Amino acid sequence: MAVLFLKLLGSFLTILCLVLVKPHTVSSAVIMGLRNHHNNHNHHRRPMLQANQSTCALFVGTWVRDDTYPMYQSPECPIIDSEFNCQMNGRPDSDYLKYRWQPLNCQLPRFNGLEFLVKMKGKTVMFVGDSLGLNQWESLICMIHAAAPRTRTHMTRGDPLSTFKFLDYGISVSFYRAPYLVDIDVVHGKRVLKLEDISGNGKSWLNADVLSFNTGHWWSHEGSLQGWDYMESMGTYYQDMDRLVALEKGLRTWANWVDNNIDRSKTRVFFQSISPTHYNPSEWSAGSTSSTAKNCYGETAPMSGTTYPGAYPDQMRVVDAVIRDMHSPAYLLDITMLSELRKDGHPSIYSGDLNPKQKANPDRSADCSHWCLPGLPDTWNQLLYTALFY
Repeated sequence: MAVLFLKLLGSFLTILCLVLVKPHTVSSAVIMGLRNHHNNHNHHRRPMLQANQSTCALFVGTWVRDDTYPMYQSPECPIIDSEFNCQMNGRPDSDYLKYRWQPLNCQLPRFNGLEFLVKMKGKTVMFVGDSLGLNQWESLICMIHAAAPRTRTHMTRGDPLSTFKFLDYGISVSFYRAPYLVDIDVVHGKRVLKLEDISGNGKSWLNADVLSFNTGHWWSHEGSLQGWDYMESMGTYYQDMDRLVALEKGLRTWANWVDNNIDRSKTRVFFQSISPTHYNPSEWSAGSTSSTAKNCYGETAPMSGTTYPGAYPDQMRVVDAVIRDMHSPAYLLDITMLSELRKDGHPSIYSGDLNPKQKANPDRSADCSHWCLPGLPDTWNQLLYTALFY
């Protein structure tokens, strides 16, 4: 028993030494190259244009009022988590539900849940990523269910995999929780984010007919919100590294896995761009001296116009570069700019995750990261529907 203990202790000290020797070691050339790549673009405000959108730039447009929206009501949906159910949690306004996305040079098809069921009969749709993917997964289920409320269904909730089945059509709509996409392993009680390993997660994605991936927010988390203790890259353990470099390493691992493991003649692959947050009102109220807002709390209408005055996420430069380098690029659902205009769409304090004391302190507690359902993720799915069928 003593010998076994000494061996385990030796292994742990080896890892600890690697961590302590290289606390922040990443190739400076890699970091500078990536930063130069970012700086070569116009100041973070330019929307990405999907290369295969030759006749319609789906992701460039404006929000217009439309009283035929929303496409469903929250009490009618069988799956909305309390954290997204703003109306149930007492949000007093509802105008934020009355907007639809209008691309500049075409009409976006209205989502048809029955058409979705018929065309996807016998198939599996899987969302993979973080809680923004969960947000979108629940939205799609609500939208389909609203069109066929009497169809038989079955749901299983788990971690990492949850699945909602429309039994009469043989359709499975799943969510696989993988906030970084790449694997996290536990080594001697410590969570290790493995930047070049995705095989543990990836084996669960192989049989889907439609895969929609997202990641982003968790890569910038620090302190108690950080989802790992160490990062591992090429056999070396790090206490931290430039987060954009880490994101690029992880995304290139994902991209290589998709290129090498997914038969693109059978499976459609999408990547959902970075979903923005609205914690800094100076981004949308530049020049205003009357605003006392500290975040999205109290916002009831979208931004007008086609561009957002705030910074465009640096992470999107990484996403764009990685997807362009893929052998068979994933379809980029570039929802970032259109979502940036929706400062009104977040749960704010109307989230079931908040207690009364937190709700009384919106400056510190408002959720300006996720989105209300019904709400903005319904438009994300309308765009997914358009990309699939039109």
